[in-house]
Amino acid sequence: MRFQVIAGLASIAILQPGASAIGTRPLVTHDDANHLHNPTHRRLPLLSWVRDAAVELFFGPYPSKTEIRHGVPTPKRYTDEVVLRFNLTAPEEEAAMAQSASTLFLDIWAFTEDFVDIRLRKDRIGTLLGVLPKTLRESYLVLIPNVSAAIHGSRPSTPGVQHQEYMPWDERSGLLRPQADSDTVFFRDYRPLSVIVPWMRLLEAMFPAITRMVNIGLSYEGRDIPALKVGVYKPGEPVPRRKTLLVTGGMHAREWISTTTVNYVAWSFVTSYGRDPMITKLLEHFDVVFVPVLNPDGVEYSWQVDRLWRKTRQGTDVSFCQGLDLDHAFGFEWDGAGSNGEPCSESYGGAKPWEAAEAVALANWARNETTNNNVEFVGLIDLHSYSQQVMYPFSYTCDTDPPNLENLEELAVGLAKAIRLSSGEAYSVTSACEGVVAGGGDMGRPMKHAL
Repeated sequence: MRFQVIAGLASIAILQPGASAIGTRPLVTHDDANHLHNPTHRRLPLLSWVRDAAVELFFGPYPSKTEIRHGVPTPKRYTDEVVLRFNLTAPEEEAAMAQSASTLFLDIWAFTEDFVDIRLRKDRIGTLLGVLPKTLRESYLVLIPNVSAAIHGSRPSTPGVQHQEYMPWDERSGLLRPQADSDTVFFRDYRPLSVIVPWMRLLEAMFPAITRMVNIGLSYEGRDIPALKVGVYKPGEPVPRRKTLLVTGGMHAREWISTTTVNYVAWSFVTSYGRDPMITKLLEHFDVVFVPVLNPDGVEYSWQVDRLWRKTRQGTDVSFCQGLDLDHAFGFEWDGAGSNGEPCSESYGGAKPWEAAEAVALANWARNETTNNNVEFVGLIDLHSYSQQVMYPFSYTCDTDPPNLENLEELAVGLAKAIRLSSGEAYSVTSACEGVVAGGGDMGRPMKHAL
């Protein structure tokens, strides 16, 4: 699990902070939001063809291109794919690996100061090693020998889990179905959107005094971005400007555990109110908005077609390289170091800032909350999976420190300590500029500046 914390806004990003000031007007109009249906950012046709052909020759047909050829999506199997871990011992090795990852569009699972984890096909290992320095060619191991089997193991084991009818209530009677440990059965497996959304509605129905379901906005494909707002208002007292924490997950589609974790924390807060003094006091003074699926299109696609799909499903100017990386789709320092301008890259944030429909929806919703609903956002935690890191701003550069750096470091270290004491798991703490997600366009700073 990776955390990006932005405190102050409280500005910490447990995994990564975010971006730039958003202006005082709405970020985008209806026409702007749909601009990628007919992309205008075109490269020279011949150069595009040469580039695309080279990518396909090296990595094989891109999944989306296969869909175009056959007319219908086919689930991807990841046969003969592995995850390699390269140990890093010098800055030169780190730079060489970063360059290779950018040039070859590698799927990087972790990039720390000590190691890099990369997924690729077995028959491409030799090609990758050929562009790396000798020290890296001799310092790697096979971390996951069978990606396909690992993916199969991540699938839910509960029969019917992928269908909406697998819910703890009877739709005809409107009553809860009796079952053992019904309060935690939802968390025994990963859940698709068709189950998550009704579960959120159920939580609102069961705890109406402290829970309200809200809609952040629409995704590129027109899906709602659902959220749960949890907080307590004492009756008869005037409602002050409400300090609010924002907890997000599901930014990257394949990171199912981030979505599950956001849902679990929401459930824990709701069911702990009135029982746990600390949670009770927190909810009486703060609202917490939980957004478990910030990228609903990508999450749905990861369930139906490609388990390792990462980006959104928005179009680009390369027909078989769909999707934008929301981690690089916001406005702050969008052209900063580390941004990748290739649509086939897993970290491609778009041809310009604010191209991703989901980024626009979140920013517009947050601005409306502060302008019209008396909300003061004071903290943001963005949950991701893999690499076990707690990261704080800035992401776009290591040459500039955020003004509240000491507070961010203390918060990040405190989170890592709490995780270790409660679970025994060790999380490293670092600036987001040191991580695999380094680059401009993340969401923390735009939230902070705009709000």
